[in-house]
Amino acid sequence: MSKWSLITKGLIKDNPTFVLVLGMCPTLATTTSAMNGLEMGLATLFVLVLSNIAISLIAPVVPDKVHIPVYIVVIATFVTVLQLLMQAYVPYVYATLGLFIPLIVVNCIVLGRAEAYANRHCVLDSALDGIGIGIGFTLSLTVIGIVREILGNGSIFGCKFIPGDGILAFVMAPGAFMVLGYLMVLFNKYLKKQ
Repeated sequence: MSKWSLITKGLIKDNPTFVLVLGMCPTLATTTSAMNGLEMGLATLFVLVLSNIAISLIAPVVPDKVHIPVYIVVIATFVTVLQLLMQAYVPYVYATLGLFIPLIVVNCIVLGRAEAYANRHCVLDSALDGIGIGIGFTLSLTVIGIVREILGNGSIFGCKFIPGDGILAFVMAPGAFMVLGYLMVLFNKYLKKQ
């Protein structure tokens, strides 16, 4: 597999949100706006790439009986670093995402990529896989956030372009499920045409 295809497969073929249906908690909870979706996606991308690199490096020396707990500790370390960086440099983003940042530790995308890919491949391939899956997740969250923000508030990235109030349901949980469902259908119809 080429290095470029390692990145692009996370965007379309192995998209974590629309194809693999992973990471639904942050997908549904943080995408009330495009900016929230983008910020959560970038936070996950950061942890995914660094944990894939670290796990690829340590996988040969970690015994099979304890590899999952070791991977969780590695991921938790990078999430803690991310939390501290966010609190220091972008506290408004940390305040917005709040509880969902520590939940990256148990995000099935991060742990799944560590188990399915990073522990069996070289560092460069693992980093590229993390970049591809992370960008795919970020784009998915951003698109869901854009649709929900347009329908719920009449704005994109906080810039209002439709006067009046939007449809309240789209910034609440039912809207998240509806938007995700319709986008999954459209995405998978597109994949079948390929």
